Order: sequence, then structure tokens, then C-alpha cells
Amino acid sequence: MNTLKLLALTAVAASALTASPAKAIPQVSVDIGVAPECPYGYYDYVPYACAPYGYYGPEWFVGGVFIGAGPWFHGGTNFRGHVNNRSDVAHGYKGTAPNRGDKPEPTKSLDKIDHFKGNEVRDGRGHVSKK
Repeated sequence: MNTLKLLALTAVAASALTASPAKAIPQVSVDIGVAPECPYGYYDYVPYACAPYGYYGPEWFVGGVFIGAGPWFHGGTNFRGHVNNRSDVAHGYKGTAPNRGDKPEPTKSLDKIDHFKGNEVRDGRGHVSKK
């Protein structure tokens, strides 16, 4: 009888050791909300305020649509784009800036800004980049 109990116990132990654990499915959900509706783009740092016309260079726009910055960035992994940080409130800019929901002025082209003078290169994720 002891041999039968030993065989049964061995079989139970072996099946427990060889059984694979159930796969855990991650239950993580992150809601970053809706991208701010700014006619000329928005700064790439919280609180993602609207940037004035001329802050971003033309490479930040595709067909007149801003490719995004911060959590809403839709550019490539190696994207680098010029900005004019003199138009950044974090650098002391006190000029006018559009509000969320404003429409772009028809006379202000986004894909081709002739007078654009970028002085910094950024990656769209809040980082200053090397040129």
C-alpha cells in the first residue's frame, strides 16, 4: 500500500511541477486625453499651452497639420525639428499666443514659413536634441 501511495504522490508532484502557470494579461490602461487644439502647435511640456505662430519650423507640419508634441507626438523615432525658443514662455516670451480652439489665420502658412529663424532642435518628446 505504501508503494501505491508513493507512486500517487510522485505523480501529483510531477504534474504540479510540469504544469505551466496561466499567462497574466496586463490590465494597464493609460488615457492621455485629447490633444490640445492649437492652430500652430503646442509646447512639448505640461501644461501643453498653445505655441504662437513661428515657434515651430515647417518640418513640424505635414499638409498643414501639426504632427504633435509630448504624448501626442506622431513623428518618426529619429525626428528632429527646429523651434524658435525665443517664442517660448519658458524662455521669457511675453507675446501673444492663440487659445485652444482658435483657427489658424489663412495668411499664415504652416508648411512654409519664409521668415522662420529656428535656434533649437527638438525631438517632439520634450527633449532638446543635437543638430
